[in-house]
Amino acid sequence: MIEIKKLTNTLLSGQDLGAEEATAAAHLLASPIVELAAKQHFLIALSDKGESAIEVAAFAATFRDLATNPEVESWAADAIDVCGTGGDASSTFNISTAVSFIVAAAGVPVFKHGNRSITSKCGSADLIEALGIRLDAPHEVLRNSLEALNFCFFFAPAFHPAFKEVMPVRKALALDGRRSIFNLLGPLINPGRPAYQLMGVFADRWVEPIADALDAMGLKAGLVAHCTPEPGLALDELSCVGHNSVAGFAGLKHLRGSLPPDQAGLATCALDDLSGGDVAANVVTLGKLFSGSADAIPHGLLDSILLNAGAALWIAGRADDLIGGVAQARETLRSGRAAQWLDEARNFYSKI
Repeated sequence: MIEIKKLTNTLLSGQDLGAEEATAAAHLLASPIVELAAKQHFLIALSDKGESAIEVAAFAATFRDLATNPEVESWAADAIDVCGTGGDASSTFNISTAVSFIVAAAGVPVFKHGNRSITSKCGSADLIEALGIRLDAPHEVLRNSLEALNFCFFFAPAFHPAFKEVMPVRKALALDGRRSIFNLLGPLINPGRPAYQLMGVFADRWVEPIADALDAMGLKAGLVAHCTPEPGLALDELSCVGHNSVAGFAGLKHLRGSLPPDQAGLATCALDDLSGGDVAANVVTLGKLFSGSADAIPHGLLDSILLNAGAALWIAGRADDLIGGVAQARETLRSGRAAQWLDEARNFYSKI
């Protein structure tokens, strides 16, 4: 077996790991036998060198293989996940969660994969739980939810037992203010393995490498995005604020560059429009959005939600282009289908 020290020395020499070496490293990090200090030295060396697309893809594939299988293969070929890495410290509303609900209401299976908040007042799991959707739902219930609602939520801690051996080193690095490859992996290791993905990243430099990694993982199509509202600020999703950098993969591999909101027929907005609150406040905002009183929320927030929902519908092949996807998302809200979906979701989970 390859020793982690040897792999660390390779990184310290400035060399990338090959796919087999990176896979071996991921297994060593998941092992209870390898010492914490050795794991920490490896992750620091990898971060200092800069993670390659091959290394990220190998880590993602390994930890996805180590995840618990929810047995949702019947939906995976048509399913999408919409999520970001987190870590942008923006304190915005839960855009990706609202988008997931709209896309599910529009008829696309959604495999939402997420966790509780670490850096914000309200993470995806916090909002979903507040709406009555159980985080600890058994696998059979998740499959029934897909059948009834085109939606299920994979609560990350329940599906990634291997992370038990990784958490101590992640916490040690966090105390030193250091990121690691694990700050990127969450959206890449969805246990349901959806064929489509709209993924946001916390830094512009990761847009193309993560798109390359997802391409190597064999998805059908998708888009990686980052928004820079202004110098020094960042959003891990598309928005109508600032500059959106995007990179497509697989079926959308030709898309690279910028994606301004006017390409979707939307206007630019101020960053304040996207501000979120605590769990209770975000539940109220979601209710206004879905109840048809969208005018009661900032116009820029509505447009940013439509931009992401439109992109998701386009990625999943339910719209011919981005403008068509945005129109479909808007109609899902206007027609009341989204509000009806939310009522059905609450009713479904209240009976469990």
